Amino acid sequence: MRKFFFLFVAAGLSLTSCVSNPEGDKAETTEAQQAPAETTGAAFTVNPQESTLSWEGKKVSATHHGTISIKSGNLVMDGDKLTGGEFIVDMNSIVNEDQQGEWKEKLVGHLKSEDFFHVEKHPEAIFQITEVKATDNPNQVVVSGNLTIKGISKNITFNADVVENSANKVQMKADFNIEREQWGITYTGMADDLISKEINFKVNIVANS
Repeated sequence: MRKFFFLFVAAGLSLTSCVSNPEGDKAETTEAQQAPAETTGAAFTVNPQESTLSWEGKKVSATHHGTISIKSGNLVMDGDKLTGGEFIVDMNSIVNEDQQGEWKEKLVGHLKSEDFFHVEKHPEAIFQITEVKATDNPNQVVVSGNLTIKGISKNITFNADVVENSANKVQMKADFNIEREQWGITYTGMADDLISKEINFKVNIVANS
């Protein structure tokens, strides 16, 4: 009977400590790459009011999601081809959208702390495109770029959809996960309420000529 009891407790602890990652394809991650010295094409200025960056993270007991503001940036287009660009994210603008009141404030405060993004020391995150590859789908490209968070730069590769490409406007969307520990975000959570190793980002970039 005692043996059965301990097996039952162990099984319960195992279940409560398992956590899945948010839905999304994991971006391929390598060391930071040298950005091209020059890119051909016309620069479109990122519109912060129309652009959005959504995040999602999970733990055993809950899923949290919200937004972060895109501060500035540009996309470089050579005709109908994306050839370069970058954008800067205001890490002080982290918002949580699934809680209210005190719990919402506590979560945002924790995300801004040294356990996560340490925004006091690293107020901005930056993504700079290093390579763009075409696919069989004319409305989709494979984008590689250096993502800098907490002063740590890694090169990530993910699929991006070209939603609009006109003389006055470019809109691109992407949906991918990153493994947060590669950017020094190593907080694991409580022993019985672990946090997922991956963060999901949904990016919607709108840029105007």
